Amino acid sequence: MKRETVRLTGKDADGYVIPLGPVNLVAVVTDAGMVGCGAFDVDALEKFGYPAARVKPAGSASSIDSVEDLLRGEIKGANRHACERGVTVGMTGREALDRL
Repeated sequence: MKRETVRLTGKDADGYVIPLGPVNLVAVVTDAGMVGCGAFDVDALEKFGYPAARVKPAGSASSIDSVEDLLRGEIKGANRHACERGVTVGMTGREALDRL
């Protein structure tokens, strides 16, 4: 597993890349929520009151392989708790994380 610090507007977050065979599991976690690749079940996290959203790759990329890919990616789903914090479908991963 690789961990890196991600500088957001006004705070730092923790970025994680976990290699799983041919793919990576990628997420960035703030003090109030997280944005992850498409492998995350944000609806399950809603049941725990945890704000979460997932991204799809930007442009012609086929997958989210790195924290940078996640930050550039487009939000494709968010649970109610993330939406209440201003996360919307179509914004970038970085924009969503700035709201969490």
